[in-house]
Amino acid sequence: MLTQLLLTQLLLALLLSLLIAGLAYWRGSLSRSGAAGALVVGTLTFGFGGWAWGVLLATFFVTSSLLSHFKEEAKQAAAEKFDKGHTRDIAQVFANGGLGALIALFSYLLPSPTWFSLFLGIMATVTADTWATELGTLSQRPPRLITNGRFVEVGTSGGVSLLGTAVSFAGGLLIGLLAGLMLATSPLLTALVGGLGGLAGSLTDSFLGATVQQIYYCDHCQKDTERKLHKCGHPTRPLRGWSWLNNDLVNLFSSFIGGLTVLLLVLLLMI
Repeated sequence: MLTQLLLTQLLLALLLSLLIAGLAYWRGSLSRSGAAGALVVGTLTFGFGGWAWGVLLATFFVTSSLLSHFKEEAKQAAAEKFDKGHTRDIAQVFANGGLGALIALFSYLLPSPTWFSLFLGIMATVTADTWATELGTLSQRPPRLITNGRFVEVGTSGGVSLLGTAVSFAGGLLIGLLAGLMLATSPLLTALVGGLGGLAGSLTDSFLGATVQQIYYCDHCQKDTERKLHKCGHPTRPLRGWSWLNNDLVNLFSSFIGGLTVLLLVLLLMI
């Protein structure tokens, strides 16, 4: 049975999530379905997890939304390779925040500090990966494919750059630092753990993108893309990868790897 305290926290979580999702929809960062998804994810995460969980989720969402609008014109060439634009739909919202929301629910039903460690790694990963995507595409040097080091076009799935790797680590650092400060643990050590977890998850995302993620090819433009229908308006054909593994599922799996990485580091370092 839900306690009065939990009901109050859920109501407050609902109101705050409604405000944030509404603003994001107004700014064009979320579609209608994305706003609905953000409302669910935010309410569950903050409602069942608490303030620390909600702050980490909000930090990811706010920073990601701001960066998605940063130098949009300079990122147009890379954007044509991505499955979706900067206006996130419900699938993208659940891919980045759904697992964390589920873990927040588990943390209430089966209380254990293990859940927050997993959540920290998940938030570090989705923040790291989004920062790498939004800022890494602005690198002056072309990215290299993570599997063989071959130069590839900006925006190519599996392509990594020094800038993208650095900012992905920084994104995880920020999430870890905030977690350490809020929980009064070792802020610097927790920041390092968050940075490493976020980097591990982000690199997992790149590896999957270079190997098994479904990639298509536009014969009209002679370019590879994550889209079934290219931005030029022509249909594409499968080029490589597993037909069921799209970018949203890659993000979901990578965030889980980031969560496990942080959990293992926390257990090893006894933070």
